Amino acid sequence: MPELGIFGICILLATIAFSYQGFENMSFFNRYKFNVGAILNQKDYKRMLTSGFLHADWSHLLFNMFSFYSFASLLEFQLGIFNFALLYFASLLAGSTLSLYMNKNNWYYSAIGASGAVSGVIFAAIALFPDLKLSLFFIPIGIPSWLFGLLYIGYTVYGMRSNNDNIGHDAHLGGAITGLIIAVLLYPHALVENYLPISLSVVPIIVYVVYTRTNFSFLQKKPNMKVFRNTTSKTAQSLDDRYNEARANEQKEIDALLEKINRKGYDSLSEKERQTLARYSKNQKK
Repeated sequence: MPELGIFGICILLATIAFSYQGFENMSFFNRYKFNVGAILNQKDYKRMLTSGFLHADWSHLLFNMFSFYSFASLLEFQLGIFNFALLYFASLLAGSTLSLYMNKNNWYYSAIGASGAVSGVIFAAIALFPDLKLSLFFIPIGIPSWLFGLLYIGYTVYGMRSNNDNIGHDAHLGGAITGLIIAVLLYPHALVENYLPISLSVVPIIVYVVYTRTNFSFLQKKPNMKVFRNTTSKTAQSLDDRYNEARANEQKEIDALLEKINRKGYDSLSEKERQTLARYSKNQKK
């Protein structure tokens, strides 16, 4: 396997550095995370990109970066820096765009992580190198890339079934579809040569779509935003005020907990305060 290319190295280092800054600085974290209200209400579109460089914790970061590293070197060597960069950022933005569309009525929805971009990289590799063997920490033998892709999507579906819906599953879907499409557009012969593994990759995506449409909580009952769209500016401003007030109160509570940790240490938190902090951290993960 070729060594990690210059673009892959830059993405790896930038993501680690950006995520670490988010671990250490909650204000930085909140300023760059994906948040529907901030994007639609405040037109803060940079969050659709910057959220892909933030992660909730080290395990979340390491899982995404290991998945990226496993495929990046071969893909960058095959596609070249420009096309690989196009693939990565297009998948990232596609994941964010799908998240924004599917959660457009939920202004409180937040998410972070490189899942959309990594999904695009994984499924592009499946289309071009289905027999690429990977060795995982918990599996002593190499497995083909298409099987890794199935496990990756399986992990996503498992997350939904176990009520870990704070992970941005829709970003996985948007990135995976985009990665497959770009790979096939760049190398149309792959669709013929690797028809079976590509088909096997599409099946769980279809299952994923069916599952999210029938079970995913954000597609069930949503606020009636027709009231917002058809009311006067006074009512719209009232909704904005409630959204901003809720965000401010949430941030104030978290800042107080972080300040308490800085002064007295994590052990000084009560069980309820620890649960509040854990819930907030979990709500950011994707």
